[in-house]
Amino acid sequence: MLVSTKEMLQRARREGYAVPAPNFFDLRSASAYLEVAEALNKPLILAFAQAHMDQFDLEDAAMIGRYLAKKASVPVALHLDHGTDETIIKQAIDLGFTSVMIDASQEKIEENIMKTKAIVAFARPREVAVEAELGHVGAGDNYEDHEHSDSIYTKASEVEKFIEMTDVDSLAISIGTAHGIYKGKPKISFNTLHDIFSKTAIPLVLHGGSSSGEENLHRCATEGIAKINIFTDIVEGGMKAINNGRPTELFELENLRSRGMKAVLEEYYHLLATKTWR
Repeated sequence: MLVSTKEMLQRARREGYAVPAPNFFDLRSASAYLEVAEALNKPLILAFAQAHMDQFDLEDAAMIGRYLAKKASVPVALHLDHGTDETIIKQAIDLGFTSVMIDASQEKIEENIMKTKAIVAFARPREVAVEAELGHVGAGDNYEDHEHSDSIYTKASEVEKFIEMTDVDSLAISIGTAHGIYKGKPKISFNTLHDIFSKTAIPLVLHGGSSSGEENLHRCATEGIAKINIFTDIVEGGMKAINNGRPTELFELENLRSRGMKAVLEEYYHLLATKTWR
């Protein structure tokens, strides 16, 4: 069933678990994620990144995402990930995405607030949930076109003001993770997470979940994060299955790719303590 992320993430925050948000980039990847979610009877956030529009058209992503979500037996939200262009975000909403992210995290807080407010004003009457980012999650080597940059930790002192001024539905925070492959071992600031969690009533989001470490991910999911984005680990899982399987024809290669990606997502469901949907 196609749903918004709003109730899904509010429940996750309330009950102390996180929902995975894997990025899909074609029909096969989206279908693989849905197969795992349905087999485990758990909710799913089917995310499509603006950065992948050079690989997969936004209209096609909307059509495929909505079709798969509507026929799914579990709640599925169709989410635009890292929307940086207001026109693209509004187009995604008009195409039927049920959740969007406005990423103005590299702007000054005043500019971030202004851009976020504009998207919330457009999305709210259309019953679409909005995620914003405060602080900045940097990037190492990655499969998207995030700039290689250092993370800027979210300041807990700015969180209440940001939420009050924007009325956003969920907030991505920066506590030590990075997009893509890490340059070093990530150091998660759980003190920052706990401080921000205590100051908010809305669900919190973690970007750069891949390779953050099993203990770190489990703690984040059970100590305040309601949504965790993953992509690099899933793509790496697909490639590992292909390399190990040494396929000799295309269909075998595609099946191995899906099998490897599904195995990674299933493991994430366990790490994030995602509860079975009732």
